[in-house]
Amino acid sequence: MSTPLDEQQITVSASSLRAMRDEFQRFLMEYRFGLQEIETKISILREEFHEMHDYNPIEHVSSRVKSPDSIVEKIQRRGIEPDFDSVRAHITDIAGIRITCSFVSDVYRLFDLLTAQDDITVREVEDYIATPKGNGYKSLHTILEVPVYLSTGRVDVPVEVQFRTIAMDFWASLEHKIYYKYERQVPAHLLGQLKDAADAAAELDARMARLHQQIRGGAASAPTRLV
Repeated sequence: MSTPLDEQQITVSASSLRAMRDEFQRFLMEYRFGLQEIETKISILREEFHEMHDYNPIEHVSSRVKSPDSIVEKIQRRGIEPDFDSVRAHITDIAGIRITCSFVSDVYRLFDLLTAQDDITVREVEDYIATPKGNGYKSLHTILEVPVYLSTGRVDVPVEVQFRTIAMDFWASLEHKIYYKYERQVPAHLLGQLKDAADAAAELDARMARLHQQIRGGAASAPTRLV
């Protein structure tokens, strides 16, 4: 038979829960501020292209900070120690931004413009455009670190930034829906069709890039690979 908690125990327990809540909120706040720093940089580039140039390579920008439930699920799935230092060290996609561009060359151009800024540190690059995944997935995945200055001092925050073309983004959105519907057990015939669709999206990107260059004048330039 369980013994009822006395009033003092209840008070201590409530205080501990509030402290945990406040610490977790502060932890997520750092990532939210880091996200805002990157968003501001992208917004400045986007506005400059709109105001000063005849062509804006940024089509769409979306962002998110992982929910507490999503972070906990990833901690459990990857066997990470459930403390903030371990989470900071091993989970780098708590804050994420996706930039959708018009053409493949724009992806690399925006990556160069963003990472040329002296307060940005490139922690990781996975170029799935130059080397697509086996299912046809294409995107430029990067982990960029940006300083955030709080009242307690500087905190360097990692932000995952993904760059895609419109065609890549459309394909990835469809692929995600299919994997979700089949709980990641997608029938083989659909996997084949997805790969065919990825190849078609890549061909569309190439054709539209050639058309864009013809309209603007000059030959189409090959996208730069990150090596």
